Amino acid sequence: MGKGNSGFSATGLRRLREVLARHVESKRIPGLVALVGRGGETHVEAIGTMRHDGGVPMCRDTIFRMASTTKPVAVAAAMVLLDECRLRLDDPVDEWLPELADRQVLKRVDGPLDDTVPARRPITVRDLLTSTFGLGMDMTAMGSPMMAAFFEQGIYGQEDGWLLPAPEPDEWMRRLGTLPLAYQPGERWQYNVSNDVLGVLVARVTGQSFEAFLRERIFDPLGMKDTAFHVPADKIDRLPPLYAPDPQTGEFLVADAAEGGHHSRPPAFPSGGGGLDSTVDDYHAYFRMLLNKGMHDGQRILSRPAVELMTTNRLTPEQQAARETWGRNAAHLGYGLGQHGSWGFGMAVRTYRGDYAPIGQFGWDGGTGTTTYADPDNQLVGILLTQTGMSTPDSARAIHDFWTTLYQAIDD
Repeated sequence: MGKGNSGFSATGLRRLREVLARHVESKRIPGLVALVGRGGETHVEAIGTMRHDGGVPMCRDTIFRMASTTKPVAVAAAMVLLDECRLRLDDPVDEWLPELADRQVLKRVDGPLDDTVPARRPITVRDLLTSTFGLGMDMTAMGSPMMAAFFEQGIYGQEDGWLLPAPEPDEWMRRLGTLPLAYQPGERWQYNVSNDVLGVLVARVTGQSFEAFLRERIFDPLGMKDTAFHVPADKIDRLPPLYAPDPQTGEFLVADAAEGGHHSRPPAFPSGGGGLDSTVDDYHAYFRMLLNKGMHDGQRILSRPAVELMTTNRLTPEQQAARETWGRNAAHLGYGLGQHGSWGFGMAVRTYRGDYAPIGQFGWDGGTGTTTYADPDNQLVGILLTQTGMSTPDSARAIHDFWTTLYQAIDD
């Protein structure tokens, strides 16, 4: 095979493009942008159009709703505070988040909300960072009283079905504080809620908005000029509509418009669980910094130990077993995504080899059809962004094929 100086074979990169183009040509995904980076080399593919009916082509600087791929980036704000000893891993969070003090805990996770026992201990910073503080989204238990309460009280979900938090942070925390915990603090890994609580924690500790602190300490130093919690008017032409295809017919339904949509204005709640907008190059800068153990162009963004904490397993064997069970039980919802073995801080960490990716790979996927991971063994970053949500398997299948083909393109 022909070989480039990036450690990818020319044949492999051609095949990567062919596989991605096939997904677009199927008419199930209007367009996508992919970036693969290894060492100092990057390769970008922009295929298809921003709208399902044609028009403006996808470009390298197209801005996407990152959804849950927000999590690995937003968690860096808390890591800065750990580095500076403004937070400590096992500090109770009561001082900054009094809404979470003196918790009650459900006797049964699927039981009534008033059948509780006292929490055995306070919630700590570590619990939030590892997503084990006692509350989370469980899409496999939508009928439970707890999940019903999330939506009834507007903690998640808006009238138009949008799942990001709608109230401003203090009101959101007030509502969250009216609920018991589903599990004892530190007992069980649970999805998403911790990441949103962390954003409130960072804002209260720093006295800045969550976004302002991220911009000052992460985005600006890394040159992430197109990353924010909304897309300003002078860039809105670079944001495609978000589609949620009809599961039965495949019809492209607009889940979020560009102009006038949720991401066209600053949100009341900047969601560390799923609210960022970004580009392949901005995310590449961030994940390359993680591969470089916190360094970017000679400047230290995070300490080496902070990066190691984020990107290696942080769960106990019991927590890890529960998370693996969740991954298997949710495979039909994420179309096979989410089965990695374990979790660091804000991201998945592969602890077993269940597909083409090696142990040690870290990152996450997003429900808007996004994926971004880094692989220390191969010094590799891979990013695939689409505008097609996972209401159908199509974007998840494209993500699967992207990683399968990318790993075959490595040629050392």
